[in-house]
Amino acid sequence: MRITFIRLNMFEHISSDAMKPVLFELMRSLTPASDEMVFIDERVEKLPEAIDSDIIAFSVETYTAKRAYILARKYKTDSNIIVMGGFHPTVLPDEALQYADAVIVGDAEDTWGEFLADCKAGIPRRKYMSSESLPLRSFEADPTVYRHRYHRVGVYQTSRGCKFNCDFCSIKTMYSHVRRKPVEDVVSDLRCMKEKIIFFADDNLFYDEAGALELFRAITPLKKRWACQISMDVAKNDELLRAMKKAGCFLVLLGFESLNRSSLSTMHKVANQAAEDYEAVIARIYRHRLLIYGTFVFGYDDDTPELFERTLQFVEKHHFAITNFNPLIPMPGTGVYRRLEQEGRLLYDKWWLSDEYRYGDTIYMPRGMTPLDLRDGCIHMRARFYSVGSILRRLFAWPNFLFPWNFTVFLLANFISRKEIRSKQGQILGGTLHEAHSD
Repeated sequence: MRITFIRLNMFEHISSDAMKPVLFELMRSLTPASDEMVFIDERVEKLPEAIDSDIIAFSVETYTAKRAYILARKYKTDSNIIVMGGFHPTVLPDEALQYADAVIVGDAEDTWGEFLADCKAGIPRRKYMSSESLPLRSFEADPTVYRHRYHRVGVYQTSRGCKFNCDFCSIKTMYSHVRRKPVEDVVSDLRCMKEKIIFFADDNLFYDEAGALELFRAITPLKKRWACQISMDVAKNDELLRAMKKAGCFLVLLGFESLNRSSLSTMHKVANQAAEDYEAVIARIYRHRLLIYGTFVFGYDDDTPELFERTLQFVEKHHFAITNFNPLIPMPGTGVYRRLEQEGRLLYDKWWLSDEYRYGDTIYMPRGMTPLDLRDGCIHMRARFYSVGSILRRLFAWPNFLFPWNFTVFLLANFISRKEIRSKQGQILGGTLHEAHSD
């Protein structure tokens, strides 16, 4: 069989920040060698007008759902099979089945082979349900699946799932618990990766202290440089931070989420509530000469417009290398989505399918500000933080940025982020869905 596997973008746009999709190599490893596979990453290449394949598979997130549905109608023929998998079809499989012939719910390791066998027999089912009890498997890297050059950063995942349960996060909608690879498998995989720079795509690299220390000690001899996502319980642990730095870590992505303590409580940000004040956390991270990528969410019920300026002053005062200032996005399947839906505060019926919604718009009715306050507050913060003046002030305000490695990372990350933010804001997700229905 000929199979085309598509990694979607939110809209037709060539991105400058795209990293290698690990999913391509995973899906190739799950597919019999006798089947021909073509991988297309819409973030870095334009999609063809027509696709001549027996199976067209889409990896779908909520932000790319409408795009997937439009393209499914475009590429569907009497002789092919459209299949969708990923976060969004896992949460809303019946919605996806309005546009796809089959959906894979959950991870594909234990269902993809079964789906292909059914297709060859001419009897594919509508739904394939994955089991979360399977251990994470390693697979042989196959760089031939990549047709384009990406940034020279390897992407790797040691685990899936998160031990926390923040009410705005969609991770728990797909993973009820954390599954981890054995450390020896991680070491073997990383040793085979040609890239010297690695981004660990785990939602939280740390499950427990003993496991984390074992991992860091094992990968230290590989002499890779890497970045990862951590939580506040890690950020206050000097032993872990010291081991991370020694193992090659140079940047940590840390969800500060809010300077408003009541908002942290509402979003169930347990680790942040238990942490000492943020100033002490930041000082500790900087003592280990790690860069900070801070993320923030705005629009919880006790948030007011003054929080924007206070947060911007906070991140500039502490010289964050990168930030994300995001309006609260109620993702389907999450606690915050259910609450806002029950309260009648959603401004769109399925915002991810709306032809009115634009990227960056407010999706619900906040309590402490207007929808425009929330949208424009985040836009202005991003514009000011990624202005040339702010970039230069932060660059020269902290000596650690001036080390050659940190200097390069800082400038690349800031100017790429500046470009991507400008290009995405205000775009319609995926195109216009009703036009797909009229074909």
